[in-house]
Formats: sequence, structure tokens, C-alpha cells
Amino acid sequence: MPLRTPSAFRRNLHRVYGVFTLAFLAFAAVLAWLEYLGFPRQLIGLIFLLATLLAYAGFGLLSRTTDPDQYYVAGRQVPALYNGAATAADWMSAASFMSLAGTLYATGYAGLAFVLGWSGGFVLVGLLLAPYLRRLGQYTIADFLAARYGGNGIRVVAVLSTLLCSFTYVVAQIYGVGLITARLTGLAFEIGIFLGLGGILVCSFLGGMRAVTWTQVGQFIVLMLAYLIPVVWLSVQQTGVPVPQLVYGYQLEQVSQRERALIADPAEIEVRQRYEARAAELAEKLQHPSESLAAERVAATLRSAQLRAAHASAEEIVAADRALFGLPKDTTSAIRMWEAERALAESRAKPLNGMPPHADAFPAPPQAGAEVADTARRNFLALAFCLMVGTAGLPHLLMRFNTTPTVHEARLSVAWALLFIVILYISAPALAVLVKFEIFHHVIGSTFEHLPAWIKAWGQVDPPLVTVRDINRDGVLQLGELWIDPDIIVLLAPEIGGLPYIVSALVAVGGLAAALSTADGLLLSIASALSHDAYFRLLDPQASNARRVTISKVLLLVVALCAAYLAAQRPADILFLVAAAFSFAGAAFFPALVLGVFWKRATAQAAWAGMIVGLGVTIFYIGWTHPGARALLGLSGTPTLWWEIAPSAAGIFGVLAGFATIVVWSLLTPPPTPAQLAMVDRVRSPDGGADSTAP
Repeated sequence: MPLRTPSAFRRNLHRVYGVFTLAFLAFAAVLAWLEYLGFPRQLIGLIFLLATLLAYAGFGLLSRTTDPDQYYVAGRQVPALYNGAATAADWMSAASFMSLAGTLYATGYAGLAFVLGWSGGFVLVGLLLAPYLRRLGQYTIADFLAARYGGNGIRVVAVLSTLLCSFTYVVAQIYGVGLITARLTGLAFEIGIFLGLGGILVCSFLGGMRAVTWTQVGQFIVLMLAYLIPVVWLSVQQTGVPVPQLVYGYQLEQVSQRERALIADPAEIEVRQRYEARAAELAEKLQHPSESLAAERVAATLRSAQLRAAHASAEEIVAADRALFGLPKDTTSAIRMWEAERALAESRAKPLNGMPPHADAFPAPPQAGAEVADTARRNFLALAFCLMVGTAGLPHLLMRFNTTPTVHEARLSVAWALLFIVILYISAPALAVLVKFEIFHHVIGSTFEHLPAWIKAWGQVDPPLVTVRDINRDGVLQLGELWIDPDIIVLLAPEIGGLPYIVSALVAVGGLAAALSTADGLLLSIASALSHDAYFRLLDPQASNARRVTISKVLLLVVALCAAYLAAQRPADILFLVAAAFSFAGAAFFPALVLGVFWKRATAQAAWAGMIVGLGVTIFYIGWTHPGARALLGLSGTPTLWWEIAPSAAGIFGVLAGFATIVVWSLLTPPPTPAQLAMVDRVRSPDGGADSTAP
């Protein structure tokens, strides 16, 4: 994008993205016509995927640069409206696009913690950080912290913290890319990850922040259309009203009535009883795991031998052999597997397949009393708090506000971003209820011979995503016999509602745009931390501009491949990875940034000590309490939760520890230098350094 006068530059942007929007809608219409003519669905999905990737590649190629100012902060010429759109795309990741409505579907009221936390976080960004970071005119968060506190110690801590929170977050995005690409193309999940990775790299690799910004604006248009079209369509289909936010309360009443019927349904009760018996059986095995494993191995070996002796069919023999070879290799593996299976069986043994009633706030079983509700309320508030401060501490998000021409436009871009994000966030609760209405009324109760095609299709993508099993052998699907991974609810919504395939492809392309846009920003944040903060600022201050940018690109490629490899291992569900990343970011950065702006007495030693303590407490709590982390560390048993706070809200302890450490340590150490105090005054002054561009 060539540099022009501000008004001409804006007019050119309006024209470019107006044409892009019309072209995208026209292209989707052409594909819908091809579907009507009978073209294969998988071919339509593949064409849609490749076309959007090529469009993003076009933005990247046109915006390629080796100039550091363009590469790191897009030349500081992004208008507020477009920076808001790019920020919204950067923000509305796979978690927002794919998992938010799924979490609301699975947890009901409790899922609103994500809506409140993420929206409230942008208020903190606009009030406490964005204008002050832009006023100083640096490239990265580590630059700001080093300028405020002085010394290289805090820069090193900031780089390491950026790597941890951004890498955790980007793994979740690439995991989402793999799911979507596999569904659209029919390729294996692992192959889909590396195919989608090409779309990520083509923008961030070629042009840094400049290419990422202009690509993210296009991705914002795609993801918003992809999210709003199906939810509006479902609303019209179910209620005749095209504004789902106005009528989903009525649909929620219908869902609540159906929930009460399902809880009392005899067939559902029978399914729950069978799962309860299975949980008891597994609990008995765990009492004597070595003996139980040996008995299972003997039984499986005998079964295989008997089938061979009886000349059974090849399918029966293969199934018996698979069961034998699928047994745990040792007692430790058996304990982990049986504990996971018991937890799943106990969840399925609960009413509504373990989901709370959708409209109930902090529900608790009658026999549990008020204590369980209090714990749920405490976790709701803790998670919302972590997401708010995590939002205000994410390095890749805060970097975006260095791209605007002035401080005033940085403030405006926060307002635009919040407006765009709220549009999606008030649509997600409606989508969750509309999808639950479809499943409860049109899927549950179907015979197994006439199950919807999407159940088999998604089971082929990845069996754990959608599973059905006729537990009570009545030939009818009960809610307890259906499992849908919440991460794919949004991708499934058009198919569940019986909408044309082109809408499903559109949603998948929108989810891909959300994951790609966030992954681009995260990878660029990691590469900037390594090349600019670590290499240029600490190792080789004399490095040429071309060398700095080249090293950034190489490091970006290495980090992307590492993240893709880890995502292929399916380390955890998307939403937990995102919550962990927010806890890391909030604990590491929020106290140091806020106190650095609003408390002059905060010192350098106290700041990096607070960052280390806050991050350390958060990592310890997640490692000690999260089942996946405990299994990785070889820990067994049930951990003790602090105040019954779940590991997804671990950041609340880290943030409080970080604030306390900085305050106490600052009071015990010599005050900041006059130069540092003057810098704080300049950052806080309305007209001090307002348009600074010097890194």
C-alpha cells in the first residue's frame, strides 16, 4: 500500500475493501449456484478454502517489506477504523469464533464469563494502556518496559513472558486451523494443520505488521459475514425474525422446557444408570490396578484365541486383536486411562449429559446445598477477572496500537475494535441456544438408522469430535448417547440446522480467517520479541535493518513449525489453552504495565521480580491442578484447589502476587531515577510525545 495523503489513503482503503467485500459475496454466490447444480461438496469446500488463502496471500505479497518501521508497526499509518477492524480480527481468534458459542452451548450461563471478561478487557486496554503505549512510540511491550524501568533484566523477562503466553495461544489457533482445513478438504487432521500453516506464514513472513494488518482487515470482513449469516438464517428458520439477539430468549424458554423433559425421560435415565455402573466398574479396577490389568490382558488374549479356533469372521478377529493391543502397556498407563474413562462416565451419568440447565445461574444439585453454587460463582468471577487482565496484557494485541498515526487514533481504534467485537459476542449466546434447540428437538429421538449425515462426516474428521453409541440398545438416540466436542459447535451449526452446504463452507472459511488472523499476530509478536528485543537490543545493536528483518522471518518460520507440531499432538481443548495464555499474559504484564504508567515509585528490580513471581505462581497452579499437566508431570491423585478455583483461572493468583511483589519490593528499593520519572510524566502528559515515532 503506497504512502499517500491521509484523506487519499483512506479513500483508497474504502475502495479496496469495498471491492473485496463485494467480490467475496459474489464468489460465495457462484459457489452456491454450483452446489445447486450438483457439484461435489468437498470440491466446493476446497475451492472456497484455496480462494480465500490466495486472497490473503495477495494482501501479503502486495504489502511485503524489509523496512523495520513498516515491518514492526506498519509505518504507523493505519487509520483508526481499519486498525479497529484489524484488532478485532486479531482478537476474535479460533476461541472466540469456534469455541465461545460451543462453551455457551455446553455450560450455559457459566460461559458468559468469557463474554464479560473479553469485552471488559478491551475497556481496560482503552483506559489504562493503549494511549500511553502509543504515546511513547516504541515497537514492542519489552521496549516500553525497558524504557520505563531501565536495564536489560526486565527486557529479558518480558521476552520470555511473551514467548510463553504467545506460543500457548498460537498452538490453540493452529489446532483450530487443523480442524477446519481437515473438514473442508477431507485431509487428515495433521496434514490440515500444515496446509493451513502456509496461509499463516504467507502474510506474517513476507511483510510483518504491514502485511498482517491489511490481511487482517480482509479476514475481519470474512469472519464477520461467516458468523452472522448462519445465526441470522437459523433465527429466521426457527422464529421468522432476522434479529436473533431479540428472540433467542423465547427459544431459551423452549430449550429449558425440553431440558426438563429429558431429565425425566425413562430412556435417558436408563442411559445414565448404565454410565453410572460403568463408572463404578472403573472405580473398582482402580482399587487394584495391577491385578485388573492382568485379568483384562488374559481375557482379551483368550477371546482372540477362541475366535480364531472357531474360524470367526475376519472383522471379529481384527476387532478382538485391536482390543488386545489397545490395552495399556503398564499399570501407570492403565491408571491414567481408567481415571479419564471414569471421569467421562461420571459426567455422562449426570442429567443432560453433564451439561447444566442452560438458563440457570450457578446451578447446584439439590443435595449439594449452597456451597457448590458459591464455588461456581467464585470461579465465574475469577475467570472473568483473568480474561480481563489477560486481554490488557497480551503483547500481540498491545502492539497493534503502535500502528496508528496518533494517540487520538489509538483511542478511537480501541472503540472501533470493541464495537466490532461486541457484535459477535452478543451473537454467540443466541447461536448457542439456536443450535441447542435444533439438537434437542430434531436430533435427539432419531433412530440410529436415520441419524443426520453430519454425525458420520465429523466422526471421520476426528472420532472424538462427534461420537454416538447405543448404550441401552433401543435403536433411538438419547442425549446421553451423543457427544459433540464444544469446539466444533459453530462449524456444525449450519449442518445441524439443515442449511445449504455453502453456508457450512462459509462458516469454516470464517473460522479459518479468525484462526489465521490471530496466529499471524501471535507469530509476529514472538518473532519481534526474538529478533528485535533479544537479538537487536541485547546481542547485536549494530545489526542492519535488512539483517534484523531477515532474522525475524527465519525465527518466525521456526516458531510456526514448532507450534504446528505441538498442535498436531492435541495437547488440550482450544478454550483451556486460550485461558492459560490469558492467565500467563495477565500475570506477567498487567501489574508491571499498569504500575509503570500510574505509579512513579515502581522500580526496575521490583517490576521484573513481580513479573517472575506472578508468572511463576500461575505456572505452578496450572501444573499442580490441571489433569493434563499433572499427567505430563507424572503426578497422580486429586490436587487441592486454592479456594476451589479451577486451573483455567490460575492467573488471578499470579496477578495478585505480581502486584503485591512490585509494591512491596519498590518500597524496599531506591526510587527510580529522575530520567525515569520524567519519562513517566511524558507518557502521562496529554500532549507529551503524542505522535512519537522513534523506537
